Amino acid sequence: MVELIESRLERLDLSPEEAFRRAGLPPDLLPRLREGTAPVPRGARLVRLAEVLGTSVSWLVGLDPDVMPPQEVLEEEQGSLGLLAGDEEALLRAYRSLDFPTKAALLTVVRKMAVPDPVPEVPAKGRRRGG
Repeated sequence: MVELIESRLERLDLSPEEAFRRAGLPPDLLPRLREGTAPVPRGARLVRLAEVLGTSVSWLVGLDPDVMPPQEVLEEEQGSLGLLAGDEEALLRAYRSLDFPTKAALLTVVRKMAVPDPVPEVPAKGRRRGG
């Protein structure tokens, strides 16, 4: 996607900072996308970026411009709606990248971790058990 964005910016003679500002995105997004430290825009943000760059969402995500983009790129991220904390969003993103058997194994581990171990009773000092 970075190469496609850069080619549109060059063609439009537009700075990345200005394009992202117009799209309502952080002005430093392009270098962060290049480094892999920022998630690819989705939903309305992706649509606005495509509009600013004078292209389609399909082209911007590397598809034939005449093909509809996958629904998931048009859906808003839960975190961008303020429903998830940053760590929750990162966990969900990682979880979604797993295959089904790994997801099932991970859920088993997490469920076991979520149930607290009973705290063993510690006898008070000076008292003897059973006595």
